[in-house]
Amino acid sequence: MGTDHENEISVYGGIDTHKDTHHVAVIDEHGRPLGDREFGATGAGYQKIIDYLRGFGVVVAVAVEGAGSHGAELARVLRRAGMTVLEVARPDRRARRLHGKPDQLDALQATVTALS
Repeated sequence: MGTDHENEISVYGGIDTHKDTHHVAVIDEHGRPLGDREFGATGAGYQKIIDYLRGFGVVVAVAVEGAGSHGAELARVLRRAGMTVLEVARPDRRARRLHGKPDQLDALQATVTALS
């Protein structure tokens, strides 16, 4: 008999972190977006992020922007949950504001980094 995960797809997460909220995006192994959502930057929010990511399939890796600052605790929690965490450099926030780039796109960009 096979494993519980044999029919699940491999997924990659990307998280744009902030002081009060974290925006999560998920893609499949072909780079197709599967979903994105914002969560509170709290212990309960971290567990919701884990559940959200796992709800799409087997989590191969999660790229976290700001793993050394706003995303530090989240990165620790994800690692304790058995996830591979990759630190991603934050984009230039000034340039982002000038072009109106939303957190959703930052999170999606981080997922592509995790996939590559």
